[in-house]
Amino acid sequence: MTLNMFDLTGKVALVTGSSRGIGSAIARGLAAAGATVVLNGLDEQRLEGARVALAAEFGEERVRAIGFDVTDAAAAASGINWVEAEVGPLDILVNNAGVQHRVPMLDLDVEDWERVLRTNLTSAFLVGREAARHMIPRGAGKIINVASVQTDLARPTIAPYTASKGGIRNLTRAMTAEWAEHGLQINAIAPGYIHTEMTQKLVDDTVFNEWILGRTPAHRWGTVDDLVGPAVWLASAGSNFVNGQVVFIDGGMTVVV
Repeated sequence: MTLNMFDLTGKVALVTGSSRGIGSAIARGLAAAGATVVLNGLDEQRLEGARVALAAEFGEERVRAIGFDVTDAAAAASGINWVEAEVGPLDILVNNAGVQHRVPMLDLDVEDWERVLRTNLTSAFLVGREAARHMIPRGAGKIINVASVQTDLARPTIAPYTASKGGIRNLTRAMTAEWAEHGLQINAIAPGYIHTEMTQKLVDDTVFNEWILGRTPAHRWGTVDDLVGPAVWLASAGSNFVNGQVVFIDGGMTVVV
């Protein structure tokens, strides 16, 4: 009975920004738990490659893909409508799409500030709202927003990213305040420093790598697989009374000084 609480068989899940990295790992984890997953991204070639790879493991019927711009309101609505019509009622949404931009604030172009906020925060609002329009009448749904240790912490040169991930925390709370009464659970996961293709340069930086290992009580970088269990839990019936929370998956980084 306890294990069945985490079974996602028959559920439909959309993971934005899932052609690689964290999004790809979460999509694979949801599929392994039984869900039919819909991948999303803007690079059509990379998205199709991710779909083919995942379908080879879980079957063509359980792995679909749709490329749409999560920062565009009309595209978000069209994308969610496609999932509902072509795949099935959306049970789980993971708002993972994101971008980083490293420039000191005094040198930061407003356009880059707005691009990061639009990609990391506004997209979660747009796609989350469209998903909720369908979930609310059904009285059930899971929305998982991807935050970061930068939801709580800050470092030089990543001001727009830090602001966007702080915004994800309160967007998660705002969604909870309005939608929990309709049977939805909206939570966030906050990864620490995760070793991915996008962070490889940081891993290769000896000074930065040593700082991460020293700053993290677990004394290691996280892996994308470290995020799968918490994501499956928040997507499952095992978290039906968990709402508005940010679950930090950071090896203890945010609890020490």
